[in-house]
Amino acid sequence: MTKKSKGKVSDRRYKTVRVKTARKRANSSTRWLERQLNDPYVMEAKRLGLRSRAAFKMQDIQNKYQIIKQGHKIVDLGCAPGGWMQVALEIMNNKGSVVGIDLLEVEPINGATILQGDFTDDDAPEKIKQVLNGKANGVLSDMASNTTGHKQTDHLRIIALVEMALYFALEILEKDGYFVAKVFSGGTENNILRILKKHFTKVFHYKPPSSRKDSPEMYVVAIKYKDNFDGNF
Repeated sequence: MTKKSKGKVSDRRYKTVRVKTARKRANSSTRWLERQLNDPYVMEAKRLGLRSRAAFKMQDIQNKYQIIKQGHKIVDLGCAPGGWMQVALEIMNNKGSVVGIDLLEVEPINGATILQGDFTDDDAPEKIKQVLNGKANGVLSDMASNTTGHKQTDHLRIIALVEMALYFALEILEKDGYFVAKVFSGGTENNILRILKKHFTKVFHYKPPSSRKDSPEMYVVAIKYKDNFDGNF
C-alpha cells in the first residue's frame, strides 16, 4: 500500500548524486542517469511506494480538474509500470474499478485488473467492458511512441497513438465520461482537436507542475463525453 500523497513533493532535502562517465556509456546517458538520480519526483515516488514519477502527473491532473470520483470505472491504456493505476485507486479509496492494459507484462497491483495485450485489437473494447461489467467513466493514456530522432516522423507517431487511444475511448466511454492523453508541444493536431470538441463538452490542454520544464509533453483533458459516437470520426 502506498503512503498517501496529495501530488506535491515534500520539501525534504536530498543529497545531490554525481555520476561518473563510464567508458562504454555515452555522455547523454550519463546526463539522463544523473537527472533521474537527482529528480525529487523520482525520489518521492520511491519513498511513497509509487511505481513511477508519472504518478504525480496524474495527481496534478486530478487536483486541477477533479475528474475521478469514487465508484468510477477507469481504463488505463499502456499502463506499465502502473503509477497512474495506483493513483486512481487511491483517489477512489478502492471504491471503483481500474483496468490496465499493456503489451508488456505488468506486476500486479492490489485492486486493479491488468491485461497483457494490445488495446487496438478489434476485441479489446468488448473484453474490457466484460471486466468492468459495462462501459467506463474514464479512459487514461500516458503512452508515448518510441522516438526515431526524426522530428516529423516522431510527431506523426505521437498523433497516431493519440488517435488510436481516442477511438478506443469513444467506443467504451459512458455518457459524461472523460479522456486524458499525453500529447506534445503544440498540443493536439487540428483534426484531433476537432474530434475532441465534437464528442466532448470541454477540452483543455494542461502541463502538470510535475512534468519536467524541459519536456515538450502536455496532456489533453476532455470532459463530459456526449455519447454521440457512431463509429466514424
